[in-house]
Amino acid sequence: MAKDIVCRMEVESPSDWQSTYQGETFEFCSEKCKNEFEENPEKFVTGKDKAGATYNITPNGVEKLQLPIVDMSCASCAVTIEKEIRRLPGIQKAVVNGATEKAYVEFDRSETSVTQIIGAIKKSGYKAGYATLRLGIGGMHCNSCVSQIERELDQTPGVLSASVDLGTESAVVKYLPSEVDMPAIKNIIERLGYETFEASRLSDPVEDDKKTGKQEKLKTKEEPVDENQLAREKEYKSLMWKFIFSAVISIPVMIFSYPDFLGLPDQFQRGTDLLYWIWFSMGVVTLPVMFWAGSHFYTGAWAAFKNRSANMHTLIAVGITAAWLYSTVAVLFPEIFPTEALAEVFYDVTAVVVALVDLGLALEIRAKGRSSEAIKKLMGLQAKTARVVRDGKEQDIPVEEVVLDDIIVVRPGEKIPVDGEIVEGSSAIDESMITGESIPVEKHTGDEVIGATINKTGSFKFRATKVGKDTALAQIVQMVEEAQSSKPPIQRVVDRVSGYFVPAVIILAIAAFVIWYLVGPAPALIYALVVAVTVLIIACPCALGLATPISLMVGVGKGAENGILIRSGEALETAQKLDAIVLDKTGTITEGQPSLTDVITANGFSEEDILAWSASVERASEHPLGEAIIRGAEDRSITLLDPKNFNAVPGHGVEANVEGRKVLLGNIKMMLDNNIDVGGLQDQSVTLADDGKTPMFVAVDGKAAGIVAVADTVKADSKEAIAQLKKMGLEVVMITGDNRRTADAIARQVGVDRVMAEVLPEDKAMNVQKLQNEGKRVAMVGDGINDAPALAQADIGLAIGTGTDVAIEASDITLIKGSLKGVVLAIQLSKATMRNIKQNLFGAFAYNTAGLPIAAGVFYPLFGLLLSPLIAAAAMAFSSVTVVTNANRLRKFQPKFSKAN
Repeated sequence: MAKDIVCRMEVESPSDWQSTYQGETFEFCSEKCKNEFEENPEKFVTGKDKAGATYNITPNGVEKLQLPIVDMSCASCAVTIEKEIRRLPGIQKAVVNGATEKAYVEFDRSETSVTQIIGAIKKSGYKAGYATLRLGIGGMHCNSCVSQIERELDQTPGVLSASVDLGTESAVVKYLPSEVDMPAIKNIIERLGYETFEASRLSDPVEDDKKTGKQEKLKTKEEPVDENQLAREKEYKSLMWKFIFSAVISIPVMIFSYPDFLGLPDQFQRGTDLLYWIWFSMGVVTLPVMFWAGSHFYTGAWAAFKNRSANMHTLIAVGITAAWLYSTVAVLFPEIFPTEALAEVFYDVTAVVVALVDLGLALEIRAKGRSSEAIKKLMGLQAKTARVVRDGKEQDIPVEEVVLDDIIVVRPGEKIPVDGEIVEGSSAIDESMITGESIPVEKHTGDEVIGATINKTGSFKFRATKVGKDTALAQIVQMVEEAQSSKPPIQRVVDRVSGYFVPAVIILAIAAFVIWYLVGPAPALIYALVVAVTVLIIACPCALGLATPISLMVGVGKGAENGILIRSGEALETAQKLDAIVLDKTGTITEGQPSLTDVITANGFSEEDILAWSASVERASEHPLGEAIIRGAEDRSITLLDPKNFNAVPGHGVEANVEGRKVLLGNIKMMLDNNIDVGGLQDQSVTLADDGKTPMFVAVDGKAAGIVAVADTVKADSKEAIAQLKKMGLEVVMITGDNRRTADAIARQVGVDRVMAEVLPEDKAMNVQKLQNEGKRVAMVGDGINDAPALAQADIGLAIGTGTDVAIEASDITLIKGSLKGVVLAIQLSKATMRNIKQNLFGAFAYNTAGLPIAAGVFYPLFGLLLSPLIAAAAMAFSSVTVVTNANRLRKFQPKFSKAN
């Protein structure tokens, strides 16, 4: 039987051409394909892609891929996705089936990858159907642990990507459920010698029940973050007990290790039987220190050894074992040493190093716990119960049991359990926990409400529109967790360095031992041992591994607290390098909908009369400008009347009878066609137009009555935010499809110097690319569907959270508040976070750069400076605590704004 079909041509059935490789039999479609396989089997084996997507390799090297697509609703969806995929290099064929909701792609792996194809699907506004799993991992203490787990997961068929974060002690794994499942992923990590905690699927679009909105209920008692926190607390307490035990043992061990130095009585000096038995007892009592208090060093080192790698545990385990073995031989067989002075004991090194490192790890865990407070706060916002109306009765149920279209009752002071739309009543809602805005927002029938926000005043009923992981809070938590576990480009460099660091340190320790033994002062063997052990201990790369993830975790969490959702570490790093920022006008700089701005009177008519007649005429119209006039009248509590004989004149305006009066509302052409003398109103209309407003003349019974002007008004804080962006050295560009006159008027109001006007939606991305071709790193800020390509094209895309889902999906950073001040905050936070990361990396590298030569004894011939293993252990342990403490300074970050002139 063939193990797998590696090559499958367009034939009715598999042929009989077979070949054996690594004990497995593979079947081929032709003799040519079989021969190619035998010449280069690594190119073909196996039938699964590294990322886990099912594919087949044809004789010409083109691979076939199938991916499920989520949220396809029409034939044009398939066309859109196909076009985006075909833009990638190496795509031979791309077909999207709307019925099966799958993409069938043939591509050349040498030119493109599965990840890029998934990215193209995302860029088109849809999602590939993979699941995301978050796992808590225990037992990680350095960057080598991270690299090891990531490497094993990345090589697992079905795993699209794996990001392990030392700061949060967790992994975020994207995978195809059809190829690999959660127990298999956990088993891989546990096989490496680490502990895993209960998992949670952050998103599983393949397995959602789209009809009811119900999600698969995980068989976990608590949220994964809580499980992880419990595990951290358990590990912290365990390490503290181990530290106390080791410290108690260390005190007498240190005293009797240096009887001459401490001036102990003669009966305790070297050569006495009493000291011999004390040393013998010290060897016995340090055994539980090694194998209980230091057990994690040995289990970690053994797991690394089985996987042909080395990590922090390897260095510590080798160091303390070498010290204990040397001491034991010196006690039991002193005669094998050339001189009595060489029969020295170093049990104190074993006990004290274990004690200090355990203390450092415990303090590190406690400090890291503070770094994840943003996630804890977000998770704590979720309401626990909901009062739903079912069968005509109100009943309290767990929030997890709420389904789509449930009618939910909310009373004053209660949390809103899920996202929805008000169907009855009104209230003021405190949305500060989501948007950061402290002023309650008035909500009425038809308005949206967000889960976890607080109802302040009235009671209302709303219909659930998003439940479970689809709620705004769940999406925010998911985005923050994924971003905290991602890796900025600078971290990838650190990962590569760390991969070579531990083996290099072991080689350096061996070299130092040999050199000191050959040319060092007497007793050379003791000096050689001390130097080797010190090098092993001081070089543990804990601080190096924590430098980036801890700062990233705090920075992303701080952004979430201020309504800035950052998707990845790469986005955070890129944001601080920007040269130019492109702002879409409508909905970004402006409110995004027209509103009444001016009412000008003439010929004795009052503002109230003009507005009443204009709004009454527009009641029969569906034009957006007319809706703005109606809203303006309602805001002034003006009573509207029913129009008679309504007539819309294309390109001119509207007319109708109101209370027996003939009312005309339109442009200058309409006035001239009806022989109406507008007098000085025309000059005023030109001034209004120059200010970016749309003026409409009002005439009553053949006489000019005035002008009503409508405009998409600038957001209150846009000018201040743009001024701050310019002060930060960024070139600010406004892009819009509006005419040049309107665009320039808005630009003048907010202080933008460069304007791209009359740009078609499909050309926005091209204009962003033009700026990039000028050698600039460009950010794009937008909120509409037509902004999605430009957001994807830019180096950084920032989506206004009040905009469309497609725009938000295509962006790298989401601004929940919809204010441009969020752009300023995001860039300032990016700079603060990267500055903090660089401080940590500098400290970690400087520590190892300075510590290793001193530990190796480079300065001993010049200054007599030789580091003790005990000092090395203390320095190594507390270097990590220093890095974590520095990262936590970011929690005090506050945005800085200068008032606009």
